[in-house]
Amino acid sequence: MSVKGDSRIFGFHAVFARLRHSPATISEVFIDRKRRDARIRKLEERLNEANVKTVRCDVERLNNMLPGVSHQGVVASVTVDETVVSLEDLIAGPSESQLFVVLDGVTDPRNLGAIMRSACAFGAAAIIVPKDRSVGITDVVEKVASGAAGIIPLISVTNLARSLRLLKEADFWIVGTDGEAEESIRDFSFTSRTVLVFGAEGSGARRLTKETCDHLVSIPITEVIESLNVAVSVGICLYEATRLKS
Repeated sequence: MSVKGDSRIFGFHAVFARLRHSPATISEVFIDRKRRDARIRKLEERLNEANVKTVRCDVERLNNMLPGVSHQGVVASVTVDETVVSLEDLIAGPSESQLFVVLDGVTDPRNLGAIMRSACAFGAAAIIVPKDRSVGITDVVEKVASGAAGIIPLISVTNLARSLRLLKEADFWIVGTDGEAEESIRDFSFTSRTVLVFGAEGSGARRLTKETCDHLVSIPITEVIESLNVAVSVGICLYEATRLKS
């Protein structure tokens, strides 16, 4: 199934990333008419090479397009035209090594953007979220993800516990993170088909989500810091999962 629509992204990283990965999805780019620095000139050069329309305008117009964000003088209108992958599609995919990330209750768009970027960097196949306790793709997610939001699938499921059980039946090991878990992620032996589960900051994953996991692991940190930001935790666990995966 394909979903189409229009959206806006902003900032240099997000626009440059979209230019690299899918320039045809950029309708036009609005640029602060007062900016003439080297970074802007480089962007305009890349946009011209990709035959993307640019519009010089007052910064007030940019502010009205995306109120309250730091757009750096660059806003792009983009077309969202992407294939929506289902959980069933993932399970029916390649039987070899696969790594998924599950987010139970992560609603901060900046966290989701950072997680998508890390997931792409470490080769995760998809991010799975519950429909009722998660943030979708927004302009802030696009900016923080620096292009990753257009690459890695974000799959929303109605019942997260049921979806985890389906993955278990397909020979995936479900590994949850919990600050109180006795087993350290440093000592855990990852399999080639792994699902990493993370909860929201503060409350963590829901009880039923934890109970569905095959293992619970913790990230060893000093007593000076009580907990880590969820996006940081995901990055650490993805590194360990790909470094030690057998």
